[in-house]
Amino acid sequence: MHSQQTQMPVLVPVLSRGRHRNPRKGACFMEMASYLAGERWSDHPACTHPLLAALARLVNDFTSDEARHRLAPLIPSVIGLNGDDLRVDARIALRAACTALPVVAADLQLAMAVSVLAAEQILAELDGRPQDDLSEMSARALEQAPLAAEGARKLRRGIRVSSRGFRRFAAPNTVQLAARGIANACVADPNRLLRELLEHSIADSRATLGADSPAETVETGRENRRETGRMSADADA
Repeated sequence: MHSQQTQMPVLVPVLSRGRHRNPRKGACFMEMASYLAGERWSDHPACTHPLLAALARLVNDFTSDEARHRLAPLIPSVIGLNGDDLRVDARIALRAACTALPVVAADLQLAMAVSVLAAEQILAELDGRPQDDLSEMSARALEQAPLAAEGARKLRRGIRVSSRGFRRFAAPNTVQLAARGIANACVADPNRLLRELLEHSIADSRATLGADSPAETVETGRENRRETGRMSADADA
């Protein structure tokens, strides 16, 4: 069993916005994940589902410099979370839209409400349940923005988003708009909302994929680095 201290390296690059050439230049959330996973230094590592990684990059970049260090304990949790199950994309998009809908500016609320219904449609089809059978999270979010919810239902009537279109366009756009909207929202602590969005999305993805524990996946990454010697190569690149 591994404690949180053993999951992170002794010398951790300072988390900062954007991409970095190597650990000596700093690191974003996903670059640090690639390092812990034993992969080539990258902000698009194979160890994490693409949409979850996109959300992590957005949360990293939209979180203030003063609060970004609080994201570090979550980094090991994204390692090993990958798979083709469309439910992962749908639940990440749904979580993002439901988190953003009650707090974003009025001009974004309709887009978030539409995204809630689109994600629920995908999940209903995958789970074999009625289209109007909304989750408690979705119902609660829509209730907090009734005008946007009414407009979204009118727009969505008779429209079906394809699985391919949802994965390639709708879900990534939802995540991007939601993260940006939360960061700019008139709320007391947008950093906390962003962190909680990422934390809950990680938990949703882990529950959907049934992945190994973070400690196991990080230890595997360490073994890979010891075997290949890439740790020193990355640091010297």
